[in-house]
Amino acid sequence: MSERMQRNQLVIDEFRSAGGVVGGDYEGVPLLLLTTTGARSGEPRTMPVTYLRDGDRLVVFAANGGRENHPGWYHNLRADPAARVEVGTHAYEVTAVEAEDEERERLWNLQLPHTPYMAEMEQRSGRRVPVVTLVPRPA
Repeated sequence: MSERMQRNQLVIDEFRSAGGVVGGDYEGVPLLLLTTTGARSGEPRTMPVTYLRDGDRLVVFAANGGRENHPGWYHNLRADPAARVEVGTHAYEVTAVEAEDEERERLWNLQLPHTPYMAEMEQRSGRRVPVVTLVPRPA
């Protein structure tokens, strides 16, 4: 397991054991656990992801720390938009829908005051950061 995967697993473990509260670099940051289906493996993949609430939807940003490639979870959602989120102590099924055009800009601009470094990440990556809404599915 890579060092990055190990760090993510520690965050996931802390999130689940503390009812969705995480310290360290994520202290005070809205964080959810996103479980997708691996596009190649077909296996479940869980990642801690920061998010923004927009009504009943959750919005995630595929910044990937400013790397020039999209994060794996984004590729997984493109292959299969059905996913599961854990927010606090609640877990539920969602469908991922990529925000486009004016909707993407509206959501991006809502997020920037909370995470101004995202604009730098987008610039550094040389790519437009995808904005993905996670829409709750009926139970």
